[in-house]
Amino acid sequence: MRIFYIVFILFTVLQLIACDGEKQIRIIPVEDFFKNPERSGYLISPDGQYISYLKPYKNKLNIFVQTLDGRNVTRITSDTSQNIGYYFWANNQNILYLKDIGAESGVSLFVVKKDGNNNRNLITYQNSRMRLITKSQAYNNKILVELNKRDSTVFDAYRLDINTGKLSLLVKNPGNFTGYFADYNGALRLALMSDGVDETLLYRNSEKDAFKPIVKNNFKTSISVLGFSKDSCIYILTNQNRDKKALVELNCNTGKEHREIYSHPQVDVSGGGFSESKHKMLYAGFQTWKNERSYLDKETKEMYKNLEILLPETEIKVIDQDSAEQKFIVQTFTDRNPGTYYLYSLNDQKLQKLSDVNSSFTENDMALMQPITYKSRDGLTINGYLTLPVNKGQRNLPIVVLPHGGPSSRNIWGYNAEVQFFANRGYAVFQVNYRGSTGYGKSFWIAGFKEWGGKIQEDITDGVKWLISEGIADPKRIGVYGSGFGGFSALHGLCFNPDLYRCGASYSGMTNLFSYLKGVPPYYKPYQQMFFEMVGNPEADADYFRNTSPVFHADKIKAPVLIAQGTKDARVNVNETNQFVLELKKNNIPVTYILKEGERHFFRNPENRIELYRQLDIFFTNNLKKY
Repeated sequence: MRIFYIVFILFTVLQLIACDGEKQIRIIPVEDFFKNPERSGYLISPDGQYISYLKPYKNKLNIFVQTLDGRNVTRITSDTSQNIGYYFWANNQNILYLKDIGAESGVSLFVVKKDGNNNRNLITYQNSRMRLITKSQAYNNKILVELNKRDSTVFDAYRLDINTGKLSLLVKNPGNFTGYFADYNGALRLALMSDGVDETLLYRNSEKDAFKPIVKNNFKTSISVLGFSKDSCIYILTNQNRDKKALVELNCNTGKEHREIYSHPQVDVSGGGFSESKHKMLYAGFQTWKNERSYLDKETKEMYKNLEILLPETEIKVIDQDSAEQKFIVQTFTDRNPGTYYLYSLNDQKLQKLSDVNSSFTENDMALMQPITYKSRDGLTINGYLTLPVNKGQRNLPIVVLPHGGPSSRNIWGYNAEVQFFANRGYAVFQVNYRGSTGYGKSFWIAGFKEWGGKIQEDITDGVKWLISEGIADPKRIGVYGSGFGGFSALHGLCFNPDLYRCGASYSGMTNLFSYLKGVPPYYKPYQQMFFEMVGNPEADADYFRNTSPVFHADKIKAPVLIAQGTKDARVNVNETNQFVLELKKNNIPVTYILKEGERHFFRNPENRIELYRQLDIFFTNNLKKY
């Protein structure tokens, strides 16, 4: 007999909610969940005198700049054809921003004055990709970028003058460099080299010196650079010689660990606060069932303590700060509240509200997101979350199973628009951090290798069956929905557990592992062997691919299906999705097919995004609520 365990945090709170089942919950319009926020992407100028943010202008996100008191606001961009997706303050006068130029692999970088003047294109490449090495302030009016314009399969490193647009080659990629990192003076001193399986971290004392290898690992052993200390040491997150990622100081001259700063016995250290001015780590961040910090700096600990007094019962996240680290953009959130942006002044310890993320509903309309833990059929501990609809009790509920994408990612506690959307419609939402998810250590991550359609899906199935056995789920009203790998999981569940799910929906989910691996973009080619080890080799593992790819098993599906796809999705072949839909229709399976011209892996047009969720609303209502 399989034994399952579940842990409900704040169980008494849920009990109180269940007792209040007679109250009617307001059904919130779809667009209120999924419209673009009124304001987002807040940043502060390096001198701490101006605040910037993204706001819709003629239905496209553009950059606005205001004084600290908010009295003087200037729209500095006026793009009406596409959203501005990423921007940052290069210095006190100039803002750099990126936007796509229409092609799947094209990009443009622009610079504009903070008053909106002198808006100009620095570089544009139709058939290239660009990555920013410098992601905050420029150094002497120059930033570092990676471009694959010389060779589409590799990225060279350049220094870009933001005044002239001149590019200067810093590192010509020998064919196996996969990343670069600059120090606090803007000097490129680290590079990452990979043959697809083994990775080597390279270091040099200055840009005049040659790179030398200092650490070599298999890709399963990761190193993420957080910053340079004052001497020849760097702060990294690594699981070298350990299962869980730790915050470590590495000596670049020797390639040896100088010291372990922080580790957690159960989960990876997932990030940390790094001070550019102090060249030191301020805290280590990790996720148990919620976000947590271990403070390494007394002043930082006191600052967060004061913020927790000013903003009680919320999660607090610093979004940006000025160069002096005296003014901070802060965001709050909970599982039931998308949150609010504030300006916080360290000197006088005062908060100034900037805007709500979404003011269309209140916390009382939203549902609690509770952590769960159970055992898989082979004894592995699986973590996840269960969100029960408000005032619906805890038994015999319709369920939407929501597997995450990746699969090298994880669900985290906090506000999730999809989760709250489904819960508001009366569904319990089940999220599983199956094996192969990140955050729980190296062994747990590796346990998901070559288990697409195997033990990963068994973990999801085991969790659903536990919900049924406990009486939480109504076995006649279980649906599954996911995007990306989550979409693959949804379709796989419909194929291979046809009696478990009443319906299923896939948003940009792959149907064919053969084409998924063979269609990897050229700039991912250096990682091909890694993909083969993680997912499988289309030639050596052909039987496995054929046995698990939904495209070959459409005849097994019994339940209604919804599929959403963009015509320009580079990861999921639209022709194969079209063929899959035709096969379902031949088998008389009800299909709702949402195909959007020009959209990519995920819908960027807000109208298309809202239509998707309206169709999902109708789809799950028709298939889960009528039974």
